[in-house]
Amino acid sequence: MLGTGWTQVVALLAAFVIAVVASPAGISGAALLLPFQVSVLGTPSPAVTPTNLLYNVVATPGAIYRYWRQGQTGGRLTRLLVAGTLPGVVAGSIIRVELLPGARVFDLVVGAVLTPLAGWIAVSRPSPQAKSAQPGYQIPSFALVVVSAAVGCVGGIYGIGGGSILAPVLIGGGQPPSEVAPAALASTFVTSIAGVITFTTLSIHQHLHVAPDWLTGIALGIGGLAGAYTGARIQARLPDLLIRRVMGILVLAIGTRYLVLGAS
Repeated sequence: MLGTGWTQVVALLAAFVIAVVASPAGISGAALLLPFQVSVLGTPSPAVTPTNLLYNVVATPGAIYRYWRQGQTGGRLTRLLVAGTLPGVVAGSIIRVELLPGARVFDLVVGAVLTPLAGWIAVSRPSPQAKSAQPGYQIPSFALVVVSAAVGCVGGIYGIGGGSILAPVLIGGGQPPSEVAPAALASTFVTSIAGVITFTTLSIHQHLHVAPDWLTGIALGIGGLAGAYTGARIQARLPDLLIRRVMGILVLAIGTRYLVLGAS
């Protein structure tokens, strides 16, 4: 584990780099930061989960604001994602603290889901209709809310916000990254606030490290804020296919890491 001062410096720099790569695809970067926190920064469990959510709270507004400046708000897609992920993340936060402080079995489950999903995203190509599709067109609204609730629950357990899973699903289904990214990030921001509040409340009556590591989370968030804004700014210059390939590699890395953690 690094010393206190170096922990914050390393956290800030790592979060910046990860956010630059992840935000053009609608991923906040928290999914990659979770294993980084455990392995490099030494953040204890289950406090690593709300610390990741705190990162989302601080980091995502930069990208959201940039997308808003570019006329990208996600519209109806954003509202559908929030409607599902918000109750889901509260439920997941409670499950994480009360039932799964270690949660190795869920490491395996998440890895098993994300690894084949990464392959699907990496080898698929954007459909010709994707550019003209309206938010929520490919997946029925009710089904999207249900899926978002399940994803929000996973996000509450692991602190990944939900965008890391929702964005690949939506883009793989034909939605263009230019629509998915702002909607997924806005959903991540709202649900992460709810998750941090839930974990902080639960920590009052817990002996474990349940509350977020505020210094590390804020340092991660500041680096992520700058990185996410930069990533959102360059998204318009990147082709959808390139974003899709990068996303596939990121999701594969996340899934592999979860499989390793679950098997260890």
